[in-house]
Amino acid sequence: MSTAPAVLPVATPLPRPKLVVWFLITIITIHLLALTAFLPYTFVWWGIPVILVGNFIFGSLGINLGYHRMLTHKAATFPTFLERLWVLCGVCSLEGSPLWWVCVHRIHHQHSDETGDPHSPRESFFWGHMQWIYTADPRQRSLSTFEKYIPDLMTDPFLRWLHRGNKWILVYVVHALLIAAIGFGLGFLIEDTTEAAVQLGVQIFVWAVLVRTVYVWHITWLVNSAAHRWGYRPYQTNDRSRNNAVVALLTNGEGWHNNHHATPRACSQGHRWWEIDLTYTFVRMLQVVGLSWDVVPVKVPKHIAEKKEEETKKEGETRGQGDKETASKAGTS
Repeated sequence: MSTAPAVLPVATPLPRPKLVVWFLITIITIHLLALTAFLPYTFVWWGIPVILVGNFIFGSLGINLGYHRMLTHKAATFPTFLERLWVLCGVCSLEGSPLWWVCVHRIHHQHSDETGDPHSPRESFFWGHMQWIYTADPRQRSLSTFEKYIPDLMTDPFLRWLHRGNKWILVYVVHALLIAAIGFGLGFLIEDTTEAAVQLGVQIFVWAVLVRTVYVWHITWLVNSAAHRWGYRPYQTNDRSRNNAVVALLTNGEGWHNNHHATPRACSQGHRWWEIDLTYTFVRMLQVVGLSWDVVPVKVPKHIAEKKEEETKKEGETRGQGDKETASKAGTS
């Protein structure tokens, strides 16, 4: 007696993720414009120190300190005028409104490298690096998510003002125009011809705004991608975070990422003398002159510290056993 084969249901294809088209276009456009820095008309060697200074102001003080350590983790407190300044510097990196950025980062810490992590590179390095940024995720934009993850910031009128109507974009545009005005003004002040003055103004705009923006973007994104793929793990955290020395060098301290995941609230992300964290050094300088306080010290949770001790002990035992075997072979040869 034969039976008819079971009819398998047709698999419904998963919906393709929607793109945040306007931001994708913005990213592509600024990347393409930044490439003009390598044209003979705009290429200058002094553009490199301009990038590094701009990175410290807008990347380290704006993103590392303002968005990340101050707003997200409450790692230090500053006078209101400095808090506003750090936030504005972060806005001028064009990485999103402070409220959105902090919300996403707190979600990341809750679900790090698990289902629900907004930018884990487990499945795709490119996703963790930048693809997630221009992919729509309604969860990240809903009021209920904001109320859950950033209730402490929702009452801040300055942060709400920046978020509403995407005014943070307006701030970025204004800062870019201001730098352009300074560049052209400097050009007409020190150059002898109009042509040379215009060229200097264009060079300053390209390097101080466009290239610097792209540079800060990618070194920030490397923390999410490379520092969850490559490096060493002094702490056995429940994620794939790594201490990546190259990323730490580029970001002035953010690359000691396993340290950060072990002690998220600590202001210092370098836990050893050679793990240099210039962002934290700057905070300590402000603390000395009374412009920073409530700086959260490094305090590794007991369960993570115990895991580290166990791993160190196991490594020592393994190494000791290997030394004994080597000595034994040497004695019998």
